[in-house]
Amino acid sequence: MATDAATDTNPGSNTSAAPAPTAVVVGGGISGLLAARELARAGVRTTVLEASGDWGGCVGSHVVAGLTLDSGAESFATRSAAVAGLAEELGLGAQIVPPNPGGAWVQLPEGPRELPKTGVLGIPANPWDPEVRRSLGLLGSLRASLDALLPASMGTAAEATSVAALVRARMGRRVLERLVAPVVGGVHSADPALLDVDMVAPGLRAGIRTHGSLAAAVAAQRRGAGPRPGAPGSSAPAPGAQQPGLQKAGSAVAGLRGGMHTLVTALLTELRGLDVALLGGTRVGAVQRIPGGWRATAGQATFDAGRLIVAVEGPAAVSLLAGTLPALAALRPDAGPDVRLVTLVLDSPALDAAPRGTGVLVAPQSPGIRAKALTHATAKWAWLAERTAPGRHVLRLSYGRGANVPDAAAAPEPRSDEELFDAALQDAAALLAVPLARTDVVGWDVVRWSGALPFAALGHKRRVEQVRQLCAAEGGLAVVGGWLSGNGLAAIVADTPKQVAALLP
Repeated sequence: MATDAATDTNPGSNTSAAPAPTAVVVGGGISGLLAARELARAGVRTTVLEASGDWGGCVGSHVVAGLTLDSGAESFATRSAAVAGLAEELGLGAQIVPPNPGGAWVQLPEGPRELPKTGVLGIPANPWDPEVRRSLGLLGSLRASLDALLPASMGTAAEATSVAALVRARMGRRVLERLVAPVVGGVHSADPALLDVDMVAPGLRAGIRTHGSLAAAVAAQRRGAGPRPGAPGSSAPAPGAQQPGLQKAGSAVAGLRGGMHTLVTALLTELRGLDVALLGGTRVGAVQRIPGGWRATAGQATFDAGRLIVAVEGPAAVSLLAGTLPALAALRPDAGPDVRLVTLVLDSPALDAAPRGTGVLVAPQSPGIRAKALTHATAKWAWLAERTAPGRHVLRLSYGRGANVPDAAAAPEPRSDEELFDAALQDAAALLAVPLARTDVVGWDVVRWSGALPFAALGHKRRVEQVRQLCAAEGGLAVVGGWLSGNGLAAIVADTPKQVAALLP
C-alpha cells in the first residue's frame, strides 16, 4: 500500500518545527480547484484527486472544426461579483465581455416569441414590457400586474416554496407556463413545481418582502441591488456588486474572451505555482477518519491529511462519507438529469442575420422539438464570430429535460451520438427557421454530462444546512459543489471559499 506525501509531517524541517497543515481535495471540478486554491494560498499543502484526466468539470473545452470551444458552461451570472472578481485575481479581468445585445427567444407551442430581456428565471420585471405582452397576451399581462397589489407575505411566509408556487400565486399561470417553464427547463432541466426557489434564485423571496412585489424584486436583482443588507433571508449580493458594463441591453450574464474554459486554465497555472499536487486519473473509492485527520483511498494508494474537502456531486459525496457520517444517508440528494450537449459548426450564410438573436429556450409543450435550448454562439459572442470564417456559425443544442419535466415532446429522446446529431440538425432548422442540411455541417461533437445539474428539490435548502452541520461537527471536513451552493458558476465561486475558510488554521 502506497502512502501519499500529504501527511502532517514535513520531512524537510527539523524535529522542533510545527507540522505543516495538509489537505486532500476529492474532485477536480471547478469547486475542487477553488477549494485547493483557498487552501494553498493559506499555506496548506494540498493534493487534489480527480477520477478523470480532465480538470474543471463542467467548465471544460473541446475542439470542433478547428475551434476551441466551451464544452460546458459558456457564461456566468453577473448579479454577483464573485466570478468577475475571481477572473480579475487570475489576470483575466480584461477578458470579461458581455454577450451581444440581441437577446434570446422562447419557443412556445404556437411559435417563437422574444424572451423578455429584464427577467430572472423568466419572471418579468415589468409585465407590460412589449416582449412580455406578446408572450402573455393582454389578460396574461393584466393578471401578472396584480402582483403589485398582493401582500408581500404571499409566497414568502412558508419556510420553503417552489418556483411554480411562487410564480403562480403572484403572477399567474401564463407567466409560469410561457416564460418560467421554458427558462427553468432549459437551465435546470426540471419542473418548476419541484424546484426550491431559494436554491435556484437566492434572495428573490427576501426581495419581495423588501420591495413589495415579485416584479420589483426581480428588477432589484437585475440591477444588482437585491434585498437590503441584513434583510431576513437575504443572500443576494450587496448593492453595487454588479460589475459595470456587464448588464447591457438587459443581459444578466457575461463571458470570457476565448471561452469560460480559460478560467480553468488560469486556475490550474496558479495552483501549480502554489505547488498543489494535481493527480488526475485517481478515483477515490473510500474516505475514513484516522487519528489526526482523514484518509482517502484510491485503488492501492492512500492519501492522508489533516483536512478533507469532498468536491464531487451530491450522491457520490454522500456515498463516500456515509460510512463515517451515517446520518448523511438520509440526506442523499436526487441525482441530476443526464444532459447531452450537441455542438454544430456550420457553413450557412443564412444564419448571419441571427434570426433568433442569441438563442432559443423551448417550452416543454412545443411540438416536434426535442432540444430544451439552443445557443447561437457566434451570434452571442463577438469574439467567437471574429474567429470564424464568413458564413460560419457555431450552434449548441442541449438535450435531457429529465424525468422531472412534464409534458415533454412525445418523441423519444435521442441517445446515441448519431441520433443526437440528426435531432440537433432538425431542431436547429426548426428553431431558427433556416433550412439546414448535413452538407452544411463542417464539424460536430456530443458532450455528455451525467448528473451535472444538481436537482434542488423543494426543501433542499434545509437539507443543505443539515449536511453542513453534520460535516462541521465532524471537524476537518468540508463538502462543496453545486449541489450545496446552488446551480451556476457564480454560486459555486461565492460559496466554496466560505466553506474552506472554516478549515483554515
